[in-house]
Amino acid sequence: MALKPQDILILLKLVTMGAKPWSYNGLANELFMSPSETHSGIKRATMARLFDVSRNIPLVKALEEFLVHGVKYAFPPIRGPLTRGIPTSHAAPPLKEYFALSKDPPPVWPDAEGPVRGYEFSPLYKSVPKAAACDRNLYELLALVDAIREGRARERELAVKELKLRLEKRP
Repeated sequence: MALKPQDILILLKLVTMGAKPWSYNGLANELFMSPSETHSGIKRATMARLFDVSRNIPLVKALEEFLVHGVKYAFPPIRGPLTRGIPTSHAAPPLKEYFALSKDPPPVWPDAEGPVRGYEFSPLYKSVPKAAACDRNLYELLALVDAIREGRARERELAVKELKLRLEKRP
């Protein structure tokens, strides 16, 4: 049973929740997916040794290792045409503070109500823009993962550093 991109979204959401109790229905609502999708995602994450079902928590060190070394190979982004959307990767917090504004359009997750026009950057899962809009910590983690998925060397290096900090300081 292979991991799917939405499994990473589920695990990152659980990281942002810390030790708070959760249910499949609640998690599904917050991620704009079905309870069966969240259940299947947890099952796949458990098989991949990224989730401890006995303690009901993500295995953060294993997740970190996968995000730093494997996510760009397992789930490479697809770039598309210019569109309206939500900034991601180096154009989103926390990385945007490190980079000067560029004349090039930024990477964005497509969203008709998004505040920025940029080139389409495929999110890990279709509900990422909605879920990220409701949870700033999740948004930042997803943007960092996107910088690792496609960023240039400096962007990836900073993204890894910021990601590790956030995973260590999880609630």
